[in-house]
Amino acid sequence: MIEFGHGTHTGLRRTRNEDTYYADAGLGLFLVVDGMGGHKHGEVASATARDGVVAQVTAGQSLVDAIQRVNEALIARSSGLSESRPMGTTIAAVRLVGRSYEAAWVGDSRIYIWDGELKRLSHDHSIVEALVEAGELTEAQARTHPQRSVLTQALGITSPDQLHIGLAKGELPYGARLLLCTDGLTDEVDDARIGAIVSRTDIAAQEGVDHLLLEALSGSARDNITAILLRAAA
Repeated sequence: MIEFGHGTHTGLRRTRNEDTYYADAGLGLFLVVDGMGGHKHGEVASATARDGVVAQVTAGQSLVDAIQRVNEALIARSSGLSESRPMGTTIAAVRLVGRSYEAAWVGDSRIYIWDGELKRLSHDHSIVEALVEAGELTEAQARTHPQRSVLTQALGITSPDQLHIGLAKGELPYGARLLLCTDGLTDEVDDARIGAIVSRTDIAAQEGVDHLLLEALSGSARDNITAILLRAAA
């Protein structure tokens, strides 16, 4: 049995919300998508990606195949626009079948697992993440780096032959949690604080999401904020 909470907020600096999400325990599908900030039609890109993945998975496609097809559809849609910059989006998605999970992502929206401690399942497709992995930046430096929002992969922008979809699979133990979120949360709240909230047993999953959003809003909240928290009932 899965308990989950979900929520999104425009933040304190943006005038519209280019994030969106989907949560369906019956289908076992959960995803967050973040339309590319600064790109016109970002909210259209995120909604198109959400609806496309849901439709493809409902029709029996795998999570990876669904994301690949959505990327192709977004690129085709962008080619008909007059703007020079294409519309794009990140995605972080989880498919649950029983206790088994499959996590897939493109961009810098993240997926965490908590099972006694918080661990990141996903790896950001970004310039600063590459620099961290190369040992040229620390995690603390990456959080304030001027290029921290520059992505190396994004749906609707990365060509199909260059698209790298991150993938992780595993079993979700009783009492474990999965968190999907956009960078509007992780840019404002560090992993230690996220872990402290996600690990709480005295609140429901929805309250956990509410606390995460409030924590982000207590900072500068420069971006849209979206989160889904899943808990495997004991």
